[in-house]
Amino acid sequence: MKLLAKVALTAALISGVAQAGVVVIVNPTGPDSLSKAQVSKLYLGKSKKLPNGAKAQVIEQASGSAIRGEFHGGVTGKSDSQLQAYWSRLVFTGKGKPPKTIGSSSLIKSQVASHANAIAYIDSSEVDDSVKVVFTP
Repeated sequence: MKLLAKVALTAALISGVAQAGVVVIVNPTGPDSLSKAQVSKLYLGKSKKLPNGAKAQVIEQASGSAIRGEFHGGVTGKSDSQLQAYWSRLVFTGKGKPPKTIGSSSLIKSQVASHANAIAYIDSSEVDDSVKVVFTP
């Protein structure tokens, strides 16, 4: 029993160190802040524009990743399987296309840094001056 408690405590400490929390980022020239509703609409394809009227380039983390689960749990309220069903329905009916998926947070950050209208989410520990945080769930 003590071993199980030690393993659980170690796992909790490691996960706390590895993930400080998810944040939504944009290019430094992008908007200064976004609301939860704005971010949710962008990630569910219900809105395609940033507050400045520019067409948003929404970037998604890889399916099944922990950060994707944390983000969607806190922002869109959908699980990975619910997201797949949601996008499958929209794609099948021709009403939408899921966001571009990139599997690495460092690649996502570089995409956001190099595209003025890009929006993505990464772990807060990976944020630097190349991107701007606009929302923290």
